[in-house]
Amino acid sequence: MWFNAEIWQITCLSLQVSFTATMLSLAIGLPLGTWLALGRFRFRALILSFINTGMALPPVVVGLVVAMLLWRSGPLGDLRLIYTPTAIIIAQTVIAVPVVTGLTAAALESLDPRLRLQLLGLGASRWQMIWWLWREARLPLLAALMAGFGSVISEVGASMMVGGNIRGQTRVLTTAIVLETSKGEFRTALGLGFLLLLITYLINLALTWIQHQGKKTWNR
Repeated sequence: MWFNAEIWQITCLSLQVSFTATMLSLAIGLPLGTWLALGRFRFRALILSFINTGMALPPVVVGLVVAMLLWRSGPLGDLRLIYTPTAIIIAQTVIAVPVVTGLTAAALESLDPRLRLQLLGLGASRWQMIWWLWREARLPLLAALMAGFGSVISEVGASMMVGGNIRGQTRVLTTAIVLETSKGEFRTALGLGFLLLLITYLINLALTWIQHQGKKTWNR
């Protein structure tokens, strides 16, 4: 099984779409979470409640909405993205953005508010202040990244709905596990499941090591 070219193709596609979705969610969620944490404006609590609700958003619901938008008769149908890896990336990004945003806001809100005033008092610009706040909260922000990646690498419902589980094109590890299980090929499904767990563990192990190294450096 491990030397099967199709398995490696599925694995590479899984990593490609999940890494891309995670980076996109970070690009969106980090500034959005920062804005929610530092801003004081009307309806802020309402927006935060929507974000926190989105952290538990069912992937199949996301898949349904994205599929309706990308369907050939949908508003974005002319882009012809349905049943492509791009469609999976879009769905996974929608899933991960609330996770990264909510955890980013929580991480920055947990900082001592006097730190912000101290930085501004020392003459830091707003962007410099935000950069130093990110540095101060870098360990929980890394945890937010890990949570965002975990929410998409193990996702199956949305990937199945918008990707179609097409062999050689949109089949990822999670959808392949579902397919093999439906065929009664439990040995292959278990092998794919073990591979998925191993990949997830190794990536989180690397991120955890980086997190601990940062903690040691900060405590010196």
